[in-house]
Amino acid sequence: MSDNKIEIPSTVRLRLDGNALTTNWRKLDDLSGSATAGAAIKANAYGLGSVEVFQRLQAAGSKDFYVANWQEARELAPYVDQSSNTSVLNGVRAEDMPYAMTGSAKPVLNSMEQVRRWRETGRPCDVMIDSGMNRLGIEAADAKQFDWSGLDIDIVMSHLASADEDTAQNSDQLDQFLSSLPLVPGKRASLSNSAGIALGEAYHFDCTRPGLSLYGGKQRSELTDVIQQVVFPEAQILQTRDLKIGDKVGYNAKYTAQRDHPIAILAMGYADGYLRGFSNSGLFLDDGQKELPVLGRVSMDLIAIDITAAPHLEESAWVTAQYDLPLASSQSGLSQYELITGLGNRYARYWV
Repeated sequence: MSDNKIEIPSTVRLRLDGNALTTNWRKLDDLSGSATAGAAIKANAYGLGSVEVFQRLQAAGSKDFYVANWQEARELAPYVDQSSNTSVLNGVRAEDMPYAMTGSAKPVLNSMEQVRRWRETGRPCDVMIDSGMNRLGIEAADAKQFDWSGLDIDIVMSHLASADEDTAQNSDQLDQFLSSLPLVPGKRASLSNSAGIALGEAYHFDCTRPGLSLYGGKQRSELTDVIQQVVFPEAQILQTRDLKIGDKVGYNAKYTAQRDHPIAILAMGYADGYLRGFSNSGLFLDDGQKELPVLGRVSMDLIAIDITAAPHLEESAWVTAQYDLPLASSQSGLSQYELITGLGNRYARYWV
């Protein structure tokens, strides 16, 4: 047997809950009222694996999918059935045109240059209106001056900047979007991301675009008891050892033992997306219950944990990171988005 055919099992895994994923989508669809919920699966479905997520959500009933670029659209193309739509949020550059003309994915046109570029194709598209975020999107003044005839526009959309907060910017953007809709003749309208869905019916329009909450994110209190955890990082123990009072752990000695106790060294670190914000603050779990605190500084490939609560653990055993996104965010100081999209490519991903 050649060496490249010998399996080398990973020392880190992502356990992914397929039922939680589809349940989250259905609940967000219900919260969207008369609007239909799609799914943002950009950035490799926020790190979970875009093809696997797409197939599960398409089977669950989602029809509208949103990716960032044409590379992502091409990855999904073999799995898209005739009833589903793929929208490319970053629009269409001149360099994208050769591929964009070959498939069924639609560009979300973000500038007048893109509008003019795409108009000659006669193919379907979406249009992004800038309602005050000043990121991607067409200004209302430009939309008013343009003759939109000849464009086959499906969704006219905009994006909320602060839907996770109770701020006047939300209603300001809603008003700006409403005033812009008569200017662009689309079949459907869309404004809400996951947090926007929780703002209520006025923000729903025809279709919503949940992203983070599909994968366990809870950006608003209204979602706390609705959204289930989907992602469970797991790490294997490489070594156990016993600390004595005064022993120091890890780089820069950020933990000093105040008592005698056992620890375990895990094959995980910030190269896997378990970042240094979890130093002396993160938790791992044994059997989902026994808490095993992170000790000292998280290294690139290694983490030390206190196994006082589970002294039976030994080399090759597996433990699970506490990775409920709001709680992990409070532990690490990182945003829920960073926590999930930053999970690295060394993880073996498996669905249950």
